[in-house]
Amino acid sequence: MSSNEPDFDTLREQIASEIPADLSITRVAYEGPQLVIYTDTPRKFAEADGVIPELASSLRKRITVRPSPGSRTPPADAESHLHDLLPDEAGVSDLEFYPETGEVLIEAEKPGLVIGRRASKLDEITQQIGWTPEVLRTPPMESSTVANVRNFLVQERADRRELLERIGSNIYGPSPADPEWVRITTLGCCREVGRASFILSTPNTRVLIDCGDKPGAEGEVPYLQMPEANPIADLDAVVLTHAHLDHSALLPLLFKYGYDGPIYTTAPTRDLMGLLQLDYLNVAAKQGRTPPYESEMVRETLKHTITVDYGDVTDIAPDIKLTLHNAGHILGSAVCHFHVGSGFHNVVFSGDIHHTDTRLFNGAENDFPRAETLVMESTYGRKGDYQTDQEDSERNLIELISDTYDEGGKVVIPAFAVGRSQEMMLVFEEAMREGRLPTMPVYLDGMIREATAIHTAYPEFLRDGLTDRILHQDDNPFMAEQFQQVDGGEEMRQDIADGEPCIILSTAGMVNGGPILSWLELLGTDPDNALIFVGYQAEGTLGRQIQGGRREISLGDGGRGSDRLQLEFDIESVSGFSGHADRNGLENFVRTMHPQPEEVLCVHGDETATDQFSSALYQKLNCRTYAPKNLETFRLR
Repeated sequence: MSSNEPDFDTLREQIASEIPADLSITRVAYEGPQLVIYTDTPRKFAEADGVIPELASSLRKRITVRPSPGSRTPPADAESHLHDLLPDEAGVSDLEFYPETGEVLIEAEKPGLVIGRRASKLDEITQQIGWTPEVLRTPPMESSTVANVRNFLVQERADRRELLERIGSNIYGPSPADPEWVRITTLGCCREVGRASFILSTPNTRVLIDCGDKPGAEGEVPYLQMPEANPIADLDAVVLTHAHLDHSALLPLLFKYGYDGPIYTTAPTRDLMGLLQLDYLNVAAKQGRTPPYESEMVRETLKHTITVDYGDVTDIAPDIKLTLHNAGHILGSAVCHFHVGSGFHNVVFSGDIHHTDTRLFNGAENDFPRAETLVMESTYGRKGDYQTDQEDSERNLIELISDTYDEGGKVVIPAFAVGRSQEMMLVFEEAMREGRLPTMPVYLDGMIREATAIHTAYPEFLRDGLTDRILHQDDNPFMAEQFQQVDGGEEMRQDIADGEPCIILSTAGMVNGGPILSWLELLGTDPDNALIFVGYQAEGTLGRQIQGGRREISLGDGGRGSDRLQLEFDIESVSGFSGHADRNGLENFVRTMHPQPEEVLCVHGDETATDQFSSALYQKLNCRTYAPKNLETFRLR
């Protein structure tokens, strides 16, 4: 990262000239992309309606006001005031005061009652006690990940503040001239699925987008040794589209190589990223592989993460602004819009998308102020890649499960812990509630329950109707009584295998490790049972081999041993549940995108998918299209 120092004296004078004279400013600082104003008069700031929004509009910055130490009510008295101010029905579960920043963290079951209409309650809190409130939702399902991430960031608050101030200085130093060019370099994910990684660069700035692994291909990692990526320590920013390991697994490696800058993503992606990266290390250790980094690097990754809400325009470099939009793929997944220079060029990275609504998420957004270049996923870009209608898919799945139930068998579904499992849970909960599927236990094995708890911690990122159901109707479908966690290891799995008909959702979704291998061993030799694939199986994975017809397998393929196993149970695949758009969905995303991109780089698909999708877009939309290879650089302007 380059080192610039903003002119804080001039900034302070400008702010003072635009606010009422009775409002004091003791210090101004940038913390990441946010401007922080410290004041001896926090109560007057809270009373001054419209001052902060007008100032934010004038400066084009996100602004936070924090009290200087002498202006705050002592914490013990402030806590008493807060208990009087906040309604019991808000369900306040924790209060934490942070003297270093003048903030009070309020964790509540119903944060809306703490915030108030148009943040009126927050202003009232500051008027009464002088502290700046920060509000978090208490997860309705206990999540060790959410708790650990929050506790870790609390512990690192002082160091993180210094880090954010340094990042802010780099962003808001002297503004460079408009760039003369913009380039994209492909470090992975081209003519293949996996190891997503790209460099977006200008003469002044280098931003890394994603840094993932490649499922089923040990050792195939992004080309971080490329000159365009080095020195890694001098990268200006990293942006993560979503938490799946083919996009996030190797981010901690950057800190091993000396990177010390920010990672921008959404709050749920941050939490899911930490969960999946730690599991990635655990799986590597169990399979006897040397992990590429230590768990300490995962903590560094979390420490350097700056969360951004959908729709917030955020400065991430002196000449680049970032806006994240819902991608409809998994919880917190984002379409990333980069505004380069003063209108010089605009680049959109789709990440992984689902264009239409699903049970879990609203469909991907594709409306932007400007967009000249689109880097577009092509996972299902082949001519014949059309998924079954979701209602038909659900009907087919329910019939298969019902048939197995009638035979006294058990259904095991390999599922990604994030996204696919929660979609399945919603299907089963509704079908059992409506009597379309016999009520039976649904066992969650692996990280599925923990990932589900993270979903319930961020209901505002879910589909509108589901958000309302969880937040306002007190009806959380993920907490239905038929969902049971497998927490007793092999002994419990054996009891389930010997027991009554049931459904088992188990990681890993591509059968490349994890507890799913135990279920193959326990259930695979009984023809009354069934294995149902509901997700994409990448080349080289055991799941792809079984789906393709292989019936004699070695459990060593997943790292368990060398015993061979003959699979006798029914093996089915049900399409329509993918978190990716199919060929129609991909085309519709680009066709209805506003504005239409001038050029499209088709990535994140095998060679056939990217070539066919690129050709189709060129013929139908009359725009320049490319199916790049890894290690190519494109000058956009």
